Amino acid sequence: MSEASYVPPTVWQYEAPSGGQFASINRPTAGPTHDKVLPVGKHPLQLYSLATPNGVKVTILLEELLALGHTDAEYDAWLIRINEGDQFSSGFVEVNPNSKIPALLDRSVVPAIRVFESGSILLYLAEKFGRFLPTDPAGRTETLNWLFWQMGAAPYLGGGFGHFYAYAPDKLEYPINRFTMEAKRQLDVLDRRLGESRYLAGDSYTIADIAVWPWYGQLVRGNLYSAAEFLAVQGYAHVQRWAEEVANRPAVARGQRVNRTWGDEASQVPERHQAADLS
Repeated sequence: MSEASYVPPTVWQYEAPSGGQFASINRPTAGPTHDKVLPVGKHPLQLYSLATPNGVKVTILLEELLALGHTDAEYDAWLIRINEGDQFSSGFVEVNPNSKIPALLDRSVVPAIRVFESGSILLYLAEKFGRFLPTDPAGRTETLNWLFWQMGAAPYLGGGFGHFYAYAPDKLEYPINRFTMEAKRQLDVLDRRLGESRYLAGDSYTIADIAVWPWYGQLVRGNLYSAAEFLAVQGYAHVQRWAEEVANRPAVARGQRVNRTWGDEASQVPERHQAADLS
């Protein structure tokens, strides 16, 4: 069916999957599809995730906290296979009613606190441990500016550009052009900012960098959607500089491996329950 021939119905109804890589798990309703209790490990922090850009944000922050000596940031990272619908289990929905990874359960307090949405998890952990979030009003606000920028911007990159460029069953000119333009505008926003400062919030590495890097840093490094040439990412020199600097942090390298089930076998650590799992 061509773009021009489609006429939206008066009332949309879900009749059949529309195709594409994630068609089997897409549906217009929320709630669990099956009963399954989530596993619980020995650490206070229980993470249920997959090494997508959103999942990697949290494991990078946890590894950064452990590298600074915060032993109470030890965590169990359980694999959630989103292509198999694990996120729709009754246990997962209890932790995140939105059925998206990552989801965190903090059992160091009673009752346990559930934290969902990756930006909320980053903010929660930064405040809990007093790291990677400046305490002065200006620095804190600038960090949160860029954290919330990422939360609002990434759907255009992922669900917009990434979906239509890499995952949709048919290549359609209008949505690809629309979201390519927005992805490049966002890269320009970042490039201008990183031409002014070493990191997004200023001179210090913060949860803003941890949030943005798995999406835009990996994009310009050629590790997202195989779109580096299409987007001409070499033109964003400041983003390139920042992306490589963040990539060279040991905790970032470790965090990318957690809950990963694809790529080089040496990079895959499907579950992480102790530091030795990453050795």
